[in-house]
Amino acid sequence: MSVSHDAIVECSPWVRRFARFIPKPGVVLDLACGSGRHSRYLASLDYSILAVDQDLSLLGACTDGQITPQQFDLELDSWPLAGGLFDGIVVTNYLYRPHLDQLPMMLNEGGVLIYETFAQGNEKFGKPSNPNFLLKTGELLALASRHELKVLAYEDIYLDHPKPAMMQRICAVKGNLKGRIPLQFQG
Repeated sequence: MSVSHDAIVECSPWVRRFARFIPKPGVVLDLACGSGRHSRYLASLDYSILAVDQDLSLLGACTDGQITPQQFDLELDSWPLAGGLFDGIVVTNYLYRPHLDQLPMMLNEGGVLIYETFAQGNEKFGKPSNPNFLLKTGELLALASRHELKVLAYEDIYLDHPKPAMMQRICAVKGNLKGRIPLQFQG
């Protein structure tokens, strides 16, 4: 049985693993937030969240005062978030290459980018299968390199939960991470 993107309610383990490295107090952009699963999780960690999507209907009635929903078409020629600065940016299950290079420029010094989406090879498992929506091998590493982000962790991996998929994910920081990076990350 296939699980649709809209049905995913659990916070991504990748986001959960690295969210604590976002500087506090901090403002986090949850880009293409969908149902708001990451916005709610990050708000529970006392971050202020800008939850952005072109369709906020999945977010429902947002009663958490730390979450500010904002409806934007993220695929227009002009970037609707130009000039915004954030301590963290979280993106999962979304890719629109024309604005990808905007994200590192929107991080404050010490800000953390947590990005996870489908990668080449995913077409074997279903949607997305269009190459426009699948990261190429090393594409997130190249993004970090172009913008001189320090890579804390990177994977290009097969996952079987919540459904079989090829995923690429990165956690990178602009400048230096505030605090220390532990030798072993806690789940």
